[in-house]
Amino acid sequence: MKDIIQRFGAAMFVPVLLFPAAGMLLGLTVMLLNQDLFPWAIPGSTWHSVSTILLQASLAVFKNMSLIFAVALPIALAKSASGRAVLATLVSYITFNYVIGGILQFWGADLGINYVSGELGLTDIGGILTLDTNLLGAIVIASISVWIHNKYFGYKLPNWASVFGGTPLVVIISFPIMIALAIVTCFVWPSIQHGINNLQFFLVQAGALGVWLFTFLERILIPTGLHHFVYGPVFYGPVAVDGGTVAYWIQHIQEFAANPESLISQFPQGGLMLTGMGKVFGCTGIALALYSTAKKENKKMVMGLLVGATVTAILTGITEPIEFTFLFIAPLLFALHAVLSATMATIAYSLGVSGNFQTGIIDFIFQNWLPLGSNHMGTYVIQIIIGLSFTAIYFVTFRYLIIRYNIMTPGRDNSETKLYTKADYKAAKNHNEVGINDNSQAHAFIAGLGNNENIALLTNCATRLRIKVKNPDLVKSTSFFQENGAVNVVRNGDSFQIIVGLTVPQVRDEMSQLMGG
Repeated sequence: MKDIIQRFGAAMFVPVLLFPAAGMLLGLTVMLLNQDLFPWAIPGSTWHSVSTILLQASLAVFKNMSLIFAVALPIALAKSASGRAVLATLVSYITFNYVIGGILQFWGADLGINYVSGELGLTDIGGILTLDTNLLGAIVIASISVWIHNKYFGYKLPNWASVFGGTPLVVIISFPIMIALAIVTCFVWPSIQHGINNLQFFLVQAGALGVWLFTFLERILIPTGLHHFVYGPVFYGPVAVDGGTVAYWIQHIQEFAANPESLISQFPQGGLMLTGMGKVFGCTGIALALYSTAKKENKKMVMGLLVGATVTAILTGITEPIEFTFLFIAPLLFALHAVLSATMATIAYSLGVSGNFQTGIIDFIFQNWLPLGSNHMGTYVIQIIIGLSFTAIYFVTFRYLIIRYNIMTPGRDNSETKLYTKADYKAAKNHNEVGINDNSQAHAFIAGLGNNENIALLTNCATRLRIKVKNPDLVKSTSFFQENGAVNVVRNGDSFQIIVGLTVPQVRDEMSQLMGG
């Protein structure tokens, strides 16, 4: 079950990785409409018209998240022919919503639903007015469609019926299932939506306590891979606000920018997106502590290790490289990291900070500070002061505990706990810069895992390959993988995590191709 959950978490990254770029573009277009920065951006001007068109274009991802998730999840979940799985899932998802739309059109009044565009609880998906099942509906339909694809795509039909094999067979089997699910959804979903509305109310009313608990869980569950299921329904689903906090913030950013009222009063749910403060300011303090506690002769090596990992965390909010540096050496340090991160976010929220701060400094700047700075710069100055203060707190506490308990963080001895070498870092850096132009790394990883027949499950998250093998004894040493561009390998029984870096999607795709899908 854990493997299945982790695989879903990894699949979520396929569409989620679109959001930082789309959000940055939207932040820039909102900035272009700011008359304090561009006095000529007055309604009716060519500048204003063009910028508005760009604004609407940059909302394409956020206004179609359910559809995007439905077609993106099969890319990671399908065991073979993922492109065909995407097509089958798209047809299934459209069928599902068409049936719901038809039922509501003829019997919506009997179900207590006013079938009118713009009505609460309804949405438009691909031109179909249907129930707003949000990401939950997309995930369920995609999961069922991929399950059918994995089971029946390769099913051999008689020669006279072979034209119906493959994707057509998957669609045929899915069709009655989609109809049944649509009927059930029409009766069940309104009650679920009511429960979601109650949960939204609770999260808003919980205030600072809710922010602390949410941020703590989002960090502490990273080793299990279950953190995706903490933040996913909040950031991209309906748990905190309809459509997810990320999309809601993006779609209303122009209103927030123009309104001088406090960000907390305008969007209190934004406190749940302060998780990025621990990534930007916390990881900086951790890196400084790791460097300062390394032996003098190892400082250059540790510097090489930390520069890339820390810059990645600060810029993009992808923290696994630096967090996994100490996670499996000293789990208590990771628990402290979760506590400090949650406390920092809570203090910032209590002092008025709210917004889309769930990734790295790039989104801090382009989705918050620049477009909203004219009316909310005072709040952001407070945020930066809090963040830098916690950088110092992180540094002092981590340094003290590492020295006090002689924790073997990188560079403190010559054992395997170093995790990296300077050559490893340079190799990984060069690999990331030039891209993956051949199959050498993918070949090496497959061989290191005991070849195709030993790999039972292969997936990835933002920076790591997640693998389950049949026989762990056949897996080569950590140094083998590091010599072939990996940063480190985390071992837990028959489950392995190969930390690769930001090129991990390409590595996983090449491995899948070499393994025959």
